[in-house]
Formats: sequence, structure tokens, C-alpha cells
Amino acid sequence: MRIGVPREIKNHEYRVGMTPASVREAVHHGHQILVESGAGAGIGFDDASYVAVGADIVEDATRVFAEAELIVKVKEPQPGECALLREGQVLFTYLHLAPDPRQAELLQQSGCTAIAYETVSDAAGGLPLLAPMSEVAGRMAAQVGAAALHKSAGGRGVLLGGVPGTPPADVVIFGGGVVGTNAARMALGMGANVTVVDKSLSRLRQLDEAFGLHLKSRYATLEAAEELIFGADLVIGAVLVPGAAAPKLIRREHLARMRPGAVLVDVAIDQGGCFETSRPTTHDDPTYEVDGVIHYCVANMPGAVARTSTTALNNATLPFVLDLAGQGWQRACGRDPHLCDGLNVHQGAIVHPAVAQALNESFIPAGQLIAA
Repeated sequence: MRIGVPREIKNHEYRVGMTPASVREAVHHGHQILVESGAGAGIGFDDASYVAVGADIVEDATRVFAEAELIVKVKEPQPGECALLREGQVLFTYLHLAPDPRQAELLQQSGCTAIAYETVSDAAGGLPLLAPMSEVAGRMAAQVGAAALHKSAGGRGVLLGGVPGTPPADVVIFGGGVVGTNAARMALGMGANVTVVDKSLSRLRQLDEAFGLHLKSRYATLEAAEELIFGADLVIGAVLVPGAAAPKLIRREHLARMRPGAVLVDVAIDQGGCFETSRPTTHDDPTYEVDGVIHYCVANMPGAVARTSTTALNNATLPFVLDLAGQGWQRACGRDPHLCDGLNVHQGAIVHPAVAQALNESFIPAGQLIAA
């Protein structure tokens, strides 16, 4: 199959859909790889490194989209990229359609088959293609939260770990999944006082076994949430409902009762955000203030550490890329129900139930498409 790898064009997005190592594997399996010139240059993968492993370098995205049967990206296609997609073409990337009806509409108009990394599942009920970036974003959340607490950044002027004789910062993490676990690991490592809030007692027990008495936990209730956020220096939103919009855990009226200069880091912003006052920001301008509370809501957090993120993502996506290219999307999805969970859009129809519900649209079950 002819696989296309365009250069990412989202703000400060330096990741790339396929590394030279991934290209080498695909070429070894008999596929042709078209890489847009400069696609990996921002993280040290120059055109020569792709040519050395058998890729064909093309000068612009228009040709990549025009000639490739399978497009492998990182971030959701921007409007100009959606216009280049066509019927019969497969797009494999992060989509996050629930909070983005315009993108969903453009993908439907294109007629392409769009498979989203973030809804591909595994036998354990996990999200294997979201997990690597969740690990990165979780670890980054503690770092960027610590920086936003600096007085020069508008924060409370609190050091996350404190110093002898001075208490550490109080960090509250909503969600004990991959993001929350990694955020807790980093915040604890920096010496903060950390509490994780989750509605799963079994997950809280797992975290207790992993971190011991260093980590505090609370079962998710309205009373517990309010008690914790009003005393927090840093709150990290790490909740996820696969394919659906994130629930709103902190309302506008809560902000007035929080500590002035406290920080909210909304890792769920790709799915609409889990704080009512969240709106997407960029690495150019990552924070803003509402009612004295600093908000960090960068929608592509892992893009800041693009080389680490790209390698981690490729480790997870490569087997699926090879399956899609080797078998075609119908056979690959028919044989692997977990890959089939990644189907979001096909020939103008929404084919994922959570996405359809979030967008208030009807959907066609993916199984019907496979059978057809």
C-alpha cells in the first residue's frame, strides 16, 4: 500500500506520524512511503534519514494526500487538510471529534474512512494508542503546573515541593487513569502533597498499593471535590470518557472560593475540557486567568516534547499501521475488534456510538460496514 506522512501544521506541533524506524519496517513489509519534505525535521529526523530507509520525499502535502491510500498523522486534520481527503482514503490519527463538530462535518464531507487513535481499544479495556501520550501529558502536567504556580507566571508563588520548615503545595488530581497516575508520580517526586480523586474504588486501591502512604486518595463525590479544590494550589484534570466529551468537574462559581493564584491544568481539553472555564490554548500562549485562577489548557501538550512523544507514539501505532496497510481497513478491522473500535467516520457516516452521542447525530454500527 502507498502510505502518506504529511508534515503537521498545528501550532507548535513537531511530532510526525512515522519515524524513520517505522518507515523502515513498513518498507520491509513491501509498502511505499511518501513523506512530506521537512515532516520530521523539527525533532531531528531530516529528509535524508527517511530516504536512507526507503521513503520517497515529496515537496508538499497536496501530493501526499493525492497519492497515498493511507494517511498517517499525529494531530487531527486541519480544515485545509480535510479538503485534501477523499472517498476511499483511510486517515489514521488522533481525531477527538466529540468537542469538534466542524472537523466531524468536514471529514463526513470528504467521504474518507477516519480511524481515531484515541478510541482504539485493547483486551484489558485500555486505550493503547492514547496511553503513550497520556503518560507524557500526565508527567508534563505536574511540570507545567509547577511553572504556572510561579508568581512571575501569575500563580500563588508556591514551590511544589516546599522546603524544610515550609509546607509543600497541595495538588489534587481528578482521575486515576494513565494521565492521573503519571501526574501523581511526578508531583510526588517533586515533593508535593498529592490527592487523587476517582469514582473507582478498585482503581484507588491499585494506586494505594503502587504509591503507599505517600499518596492520598478520595472517592469522587461533590462534597469531596469541593473540599479539595478550595484548598488546592494545583488541580489537574485527568478524566476521560472514550470518544465522548469530558464531564465538567469544576464550575465557574467554584473559582471564587479557590485560593487566589491557584492553577488548573486541564489535560482533558482535547475532549472539551473537564473545567467549565476551560478553552483550548497553545504552546505560544498556554495560560489565561479567570476569577484569579490560572488555567493551562494546551490541546497538544505532548507536542512540547515532540521527540519523546513521537517515538513513544510510534511504538504503539506501528503494528496497527502495518495491519491497515497489509490487509486494508475492512479486513484489518474485521479481524481485530479493538482496531474496529477506532472507526469514527466512514463515507459520510459517524460510526462510533460515543462520538455520535456527543455530536447529537445518528450512527451506523461499524460491524455493519465490516459485513458489507
